[in-house]
Amino acid sequence: MKQFFAFVEKEFYHIFRDKATMLIILLMPVVQVLIFGFAITTDIQNTEVAVVDLSNTPDSRGLIDKIDAGTYFHVTERLASSAQLEKLFKKGDIKIGLIIPPDFSDDMAAGQKTKVQLVTDASNPNEASIVNGYLQNIIGAYSLNRYPGDAPVVGTTVETRMLYSPQLKSAYTFVPGVIGLVLMLICTLMTSVSIVRERELGTMEALLVAPSKPIYIIFAKTVPYFAVSIFNLLVIILLSIFAFDVPIRGSFLMFFLASITYIFTSLCLGIFISTVSKTQQIAMIISLMGLMLPTVLLSGLMFPIESMPAVLQGLSYLLPARWFIEMGRIIMIKGLGFGYIWMQWTILMGMAILFLGLSVRGFKVRLT
Repeated sequence: MKQFFAFVEKEFYHIFRDKATMLIILLMPVVQVLIFGFAITTDIQNTEVAVVDLSNTPDSRGLIDKIDAGTYFHVTERLASSAQLEKLFKKGDIKIGLIIPPDFSDDMAAGQKTKVQLVTDASNPNEASIVNGYLQNIIGAYSLNRYPGDAPVVGTTVETRMLYSPQLKSAYTFVPGVIGLVLMLICTLMTSVSIVRERELGTMEALLVAPSKPIYIIFAKTVPYFAVSIFNLLVIILLSIFAFDVPIRGSFLMFFLASITYIFTSLCLGIFISTVSKTQQIAMIISLMGLMLPTVLLSGLMFPIESMPAVLQGLSYLLPARWFIEMGRIIMIKGLGFGYIWMQWTILMGMAILFLGLSVRGFKVRLT
């Protein structure tokens, strides 16, 4: 029995001695519970709305105030004409637009059905359906309760228009996101164990004595994975087009270049993980558990980012997949060009340079 407890004591000693493993074991469950608890929600919060109030009466202003008063929507723009909506949709500044006609108040006072129009960004069809339904409920409740008592108000007719995906195909939502998820996992997972594997196999010494700079060694390790990732990208694009009927409405070359930038960023992230990990096991845990769940939940792949708490929204800015998914939807679904993705592309390039610099620095530390 003493031998049994001695073995148990030894195992506890090994666990507590490895601080990195202890951190993962104790911190990962807490992080997962918090992310799952706050990120997984179909509720709509703080959705950006632009309003074109052609009526400009107390009734129309009351409707706008009613929409802006809750936590579901935030009226960010008040426009003079419906022609201004298109620019805001292209830039991604709003999710939905409300157009109130000039005779809105007159029809309401006369007891006739009033009419409004909703224009929704349907590049994410699931979110668009929920947002549209929420706003229709608010408009309907407002029109019915505007005049209490025996007033002959009979409600509001809401005309809806879905931009970019009138059929509300779910594939339009998931395909750009799945491309980002698959490439992230493949690129990061493959490269995250490359340097640490050399260390565990004892072949690191051969790299250390090689007459090459650390950055050359790092680039040499990423080139094969880069070639494999390009092949995977082409296969995924072909499947998206022919199996799921998802069009690339914008420039194919632009989407391809954006994907290459994302692949390079993911490879640099994997190399960085490899330089800071002591074992292949830790590197794989960080790549799989530390990146997969946040990428699925916080990148906008499945759940709207604006509905998450501010802390999780801040964390989403650190995920390369968030920026690629935005670029993918802008190019593939909206059919827009570089002028609308330059910010996301610049952020990804900045991340790639940062991860590459940290990897070179970490590799130099290993040389000593």
